[in-house]
Amino acid sequence: MVKFTHSLPVIVMLATAAFATPQVARATHPSHGGDTLLIHRVQQEQRMNLPRRGLSMAQVEKGWGAPLRKLSPRGGDSRKHPVINRWDYAKFIVYFERNHVIHTVLNTPAGNNTNPAAVN
Repeated sequence: MVKFTHSLPVIVMLATAAFATPQVARATHPSHGGDTLLIHRVQQEQRMNLPRRGLSMAQVEKGWGAPLRKLSPRGGDSRKHPVINRWDYAKFIVYFERNHVIHTVLNTPAGNNTNPAAVN
């Protein structure tokens, strides 16, 4: 009879890791002529002056002006699903949880954010 010890799972994990090949996340869009590394988009966003997490709606409006439009709020049906507001600017969309920025994304074809009003 073979007795298994705790070392067997470790050996299996090491063997699996030895044969695994690292993958790079890529996004493809025909107008870009091929693969575009997602990391380049993140780096581009980091270099831009975009509203950052934690800013209030008043701070965003003071720093970047009034949005082109304020899209319909989503959520708010329970404590687990707070109200999410979206403000559309020419080059980016700002997402707010209640009154504070949680994320800002570029309006780019790669981000599928070219027509946010379509999901209003």
